[in-house]
Amino acid sequence: MELALRGSVLSFTDNPFLAPEEDCYVFEEDGLVVIENGKIKKVGHAPNLLPELSPETKITHYKSGLILPGFIDCHVHYPQIEVIGAYGKQLIDWLNKYTFVAEQKYKDLDYAKQAADLFLRELLQSGTTSASVFCTVAPQSVDAFFETSEKFGMLNLAGKVLMDRNAPEGLLDTAQTGYDQSKALIEKWHGRGRNLYSLTPRFAPTSTPEQMEMTGALWKEFPGTYLQSHISENKGEIEWVQELFPDCKDYLDVYDHFGQLGERAIYGHGIHLSEREFARLHETGTTLAHCPTSNLFLGSGLFSFEKAYDPARPVHAGLATDVGGGTSFSQLATMSEAYKVAQMRGSSLRAFQAFYMATRGAAEALYLTDRVGSIEPGLDADLTVIDLKATPLLEYRLSHAETLHDILFVLMILAEAQSIKATYVGGKCLMERVNGSVRFADPL
Repeated sequence: MELALRGSVLSFTDNPFLAPEEDCYVFEEDGLVVIENGKIKKVGHAPNLLPELSPETKITHYKSGLILPGFIDCHVHYPQIEVIGAYGKQLIDWLNKYTFVAEQKYKDLDYAKQAADLFLRELLQSGTTSASVFCTVAPQSVDAFFETSEKFGMLNLAGKVLMDRNAPEGLLDTAQTGYDQSKALIEKWHGRGRNLYSLTPRFAPTSTPEQMEMTGALWKEFPGTYLQSHISENKGEIEWVQELFPDCKDYLDVYDHFGQLGERAIYGHGIHLSEREFARLHETGTTLAHCPTSNLFLGSGLFSFEKAYDPARPVHAGLATDVGGGTSFSQLATMSEAYKVAQMRGSSLRAFQAFYMATRGAAEALYLTDRVGSIEPGLDADLTVIDLKATPLLEYRLSHAETLHDILFVLMILAEAQSIKATYVGGKCLMERVNGSVRFADPL
């Protein structure tokens, strides 16, 4: 069945951190996105394409809508949904007091399914159609997540957390059980529907060298899978890593030593990296996920866009919410905080750069540009629609915007989740706001 969405359409074609921004996007003020069998069939100027449509084509006209690729969240924890906004000091204290307590509940499959359902609905309400997701040590938490994601038809990455030391007894596995359970989950879920598996050592301090060795070996055993962890989020954490792995050059070298760098490896934070580490990330094609709301909430530090996107050795970087250390599911709110992080470092984040990092840039970071992240023929029809008149303030402020950049900048500062009019996954409208109420389509 063919359908079409009409409205302003914006999609990125290149990286505005590295190329002139006017060469990095395509914008149609009166655009049309034609969708067939879950894929984008055509996109262009609406008056040119409308005569080509069959009489049966269903057209939805978003007269005050900006149609974008669905947002992509490069680093988030679904079991932490119940501790979002919990008071804490800094990273390690927050993990011990809240996160490790909450995650022990996810051995209960029904409990995990309820959390996964709420989590994915929160993503959809925020215009996010794909995410790189941490589950817990319990295999049931992965089954619950992928089963729920599959019902929504979403493209998500996820995996069982690996931890065999420095955590509560109820959250520990062993090097062998971690390997065996992860392998079984890969065989069950990776490539099933739109599910993608990601090996997930929480971070170097909670895995023994034996577990790290086996994790790297398993990742090599299954080409095409992902690997996700954390790096250089907190200075105390870095010192701890140096104590635990004294023979390694630095934090990144720990992961490098155990074969955990390369394409489809994603590391959250990366705040306090050395030039050597940035160069090695570039050399291996490893990705960083920038988590500004979490970094500010936990006082971890300020991410450097200049260092990440140094033209001499640019590193893949995508935007991430990092819920529950992060304080919002909204990538619009996350862009706003990323702008403030840049300001605090004495630089400036352009709106084109921020929206790129949440769409095509995130897809590039996750090596998914052949599937999502842009509005191009042949790609999956994962889209979000922002209502430019969602609130009186937003409508009034945008009436004074003179350029596309002005519009985008106002959106990333003033428009949060309630401004998302609709979210499409595989060409199906899964979430829409009607007269202020959120309506979800039935899962597939």
